[in-house]
Amino acid sequence: MRSPLPFFVAAVVILLLLYSSIYTVSETEQAIVTQFGMPVGGLIRAPGLHLKIPVIQEVHRFDKRWLEFDADPREVPTKDKKYIWVDAYARWRITDPLKFYQAVGDERGAQSRLDDVIHGQTRNAVASFDLIELVRSSDRPFQITEELTGIGAAEAMAKITTGREKIAQIVLEKAAEMTPPYGIELEDVRFRRINYVETVQQKVFERMISERKRIAERSRSEGQGRAAEIRGEKERDMLAASSAGYKTAQELKGAADAKATAIYARAYNKDPDFYQFWKTMETLNGSLDEKAWLILSTDSELLKYLKDSGGR
Repeated sequence: MRSPLPFFVAAVVILLLLYSSIYTVSETEQAIVTQFGMPVGGLIRAPGLHLKIPVIQEVHRFDKRWLEFDADPREVPTKDKKYIWVDAYARWRITDPLKFYQAVGDERGAQSRLDDVIHGQTRNAVASFDLIELVRSSDRPFQITEELTGIGAAEAMAKITTGREKIAQIVLEKAAEMTPPYGIELEDVRFRRINYVETVQQKVFERMISERKRIAERSRSEGQGRAAEIRGEKERDMLAASSAGYKTAQELKGAADAKATAIYARAYNKDPDFYQFWKTMETLNGSLDEKAWLILSTDSELLKYLKDSGGR
């Protein structure tokens, strides 16, 4: 009786060969088959199950979708000799997998090739324009605020002939002409960020700080001047109020003194001797206390009243 092992091994081998001869392509993929490194059978775009020769043929799948290219920031000089960092990104897809495979191999190779192409065209475009063209996109009215006075205001008001978006379009057009031999279609190129290099950036910050200190000092000076003006107005108002009050008080005092004088005059006219005695006593009461000593001559009017009072 023969052993079933050979039949089992043969069945396993056949199943493995069948399994390795079947492959799938998804909706988002396209593929090519190579035999000993050479493409055979043409491009496969239809999704589903497909057959290949086991072992000697290999399937290479490529994405159909739009892919992202995100370049590292590069230092680039502008036309007006200002060194800036330019951070660009792009959208691309594989339109000819056979050319793509033969030219760059895979997506990693494509990213490297795109980096060379896009950076080269970005450098050429940026070097052809002034910095203000890369910063602004249109000639819309640009408001120069107080903070911007003296900090690139004249440059900011310069007329824009091209603008950032059109420069990015120039990069796209030039780069897109170079990608078809790699089986790549380049759809969009944009500038994600533009910034000064560190040395220039530090100088710009110093200028901004200096300008804001100047504005702050001017505002502080204007505030101090206004405060002094308010204090002066307050002092004038207080002086005016005080003068009016003093004038009124003096008028009232003068009227009271006049009235008192009139009363005194009437009293004097009625009895001059009594009036003189009363005023003398009033003076004496206001000038002396119980510990006071008086030395009077014999002809003193005060002694006369004291003697008359004591006699009575």
